[in-house]
Amino acid sequence: MGASNQSTVTEFVLLGLSAHPKLEKTFFVLILSMYLVILLGNGVLILVTVSDPRLHTPMYFFLGNLSFLDICYTTSSVPLVLDGFLTPRKTISFSGCAVQMFLSFAMGATECVLLGMMAFDRYVAICNPLRYPVVMSKAAYVPMAASSWVAGGANSLVQISLAVQLPFCGDNVINHFICEILAVLKLACADISINVISMGVANVIFLGVPVLFIFVSYIFILTTILKIPSAEGRKKAFSTCSAHLTVVVIFYGTILFMYGKPKSKDPLGADKQDLSDKLISLFYGLLTPMLNPIIYSLRNKDVKTATRSLVAQKCLAW
Repeated sequence: MGASNQSTVTEFVLLGLSAHPKLEKTFFVLILSMYLVILLGNGVLILVTVSDPRLHTPMYFFLGNLSFLDICYTTSSVPLVLDGFLTPRKTISFSGCAVQMFLSFAMGATECVLLGMMAFDRYVAICNPLRYPVVMSKAAYVPMAASSWVAGGANSLVQISLAVQLPFCGDNVINHFICEILAVLKLACADISINVISMGVANVIFLGVPVLFIFVSYIFILTTILKIPSAEGRKKAFSTCSAHLTVVVIFYGTILFMYGKPKSKDPLGADKQDLSDKLISLFYGLLTPMLNPIIYSLRNKDVKTATRSLVAQKCLAW
């Protein structure tokens, strides 16, 4: 009887920084600036990898996919965050929340798989260079990238389908900037054990397996590099995978920091803990997409040369 008297939730209220209104303008400028850097940096990287024939290789094809993914990932949440900083009552419809969760969840899972694919590409290039053109042909690397997107989308579809089937008939306040799936599940007025188990399995598949694959790939890569007789040869071989390794360390390092840091046992510090968790989660979603194009452009001569060539062409056209 009690459940029948409760109204079904049709929208969610996002708390964001409601408890800290003085910080909203500062964070609006900061988040907007980071988002513009992400759009510009990744947009230029996509344009360069598409327009320069010298970059029509598997590595740069994956890099273009990674840049496009980062744009999609941030666009799925940042506009909502920015709007929340400017709107007194921060609400989102139930369907809008589901779409936002699907996109962010799909992009995150896809990036995990794509980083694994990029590790395999570097493994073949360094450990089996003579077979590289055969193993990493266009007939191989295009389906590899496509499978990353399909796998991420399928996983997200399963998780979000399970989430939206839950009854939400009570509290509709999400203590976050966006519809973060764990924060949404806490509001369901039903058993969420199936959702928790499903997400646990997905984390093993989309986080654990790619990390293990990348780790094993780099063991073989480093072993091969150390066998190269000349110091110049070792340096050149390592430079071909250093950018990818840096991105992997930042991506997974941020995840480990976010979910592995100890929780405060002081109940008086609960508000500060919540604020800290929300801000870390927010900046985690911006840090890697913002740094990826910087890392690849600063540590890659081919990208820097292609970028300068593209800028020169545009200047001459004007």
